[in-house]
Amino acid sequence: MTTASAARKEFGEGPLARAAALVYSLLVLEVLLVLGAAPGLVLLGLLDRDASNVPLAALCALPLGPAWSAALYAWHHRSRDLTELHPAKAYRRGYRAAVPGVFTLWAPWLVAMGLVGTVLTHRDAAGVPGWWLGLLAVIAAVSALWMANALVITALFTFKAVDTARLAAYFLVKSFKATVGNLCVLAAAVAVTAAGAQLLPLLLASVAAAGTLLNSRPMITEIREEFTA
Repeated sequence: MTTASAARKEFGEGPLARAAALVYSLLVLEVLLVLGAAPGLVLLGLLDRDASNVPLAALCALPLGPAWSAALYAWHHRSRDLTELHPAKAYRRGYRAAVPGVFTLWAPWLVAMGLVGTVLTHRDAAGVPGWWLGLLAVIAAVSALWMANALVITALFTFKAVDTARLAAYFLVKSFKATVGNLCVLAAAVAVTAAGAQLLPLLLASVAAAGTLLNSRPMITEIREEFTA
């Protein structure tokens, strides 16, 4: 090995270089994720803060699905070699691959969440009992965790929508630790948003995607070993 190649190798494997690569990936993927979700964010900013706009707010989240899935794909395929560090290219590749599969599950889920949100915000007019509201809130939380699994599966594998839905539901129980980890991420995002810092979850979306992928490693490994040829 020549001195120059050894120096490049040492530079690419040092702790400072790895930290710089991680920060670079975080920043690039954060910008791309925000840009991917931007059409919906712009529309959301134009809506009045009124309960009647809950279905429209759900519609504004439509671009977020493929953007999130692409970020998961880019994190999963992130190279540890600084000379092969291309997060933007991986993001674009993941976005193109994920759009059809993501919308097959993401769009119907958003419609369902829009209906649930409408009931929860119009409980007096709907005459819904308190216990039913609690049940709806639990259903919404469980379905959000299911969708988190589904987006990971869609980002990294190619299954039919019905198979992705089944696997996502199966691993809610099978990978219980991952489900709890994703629940913590979801709870933190909801708490921060409810506290008035609506933009903070978006600004940390790339970090949240990396955390979700880390939580999902057992599921990813088992799917690769048991459900792919």
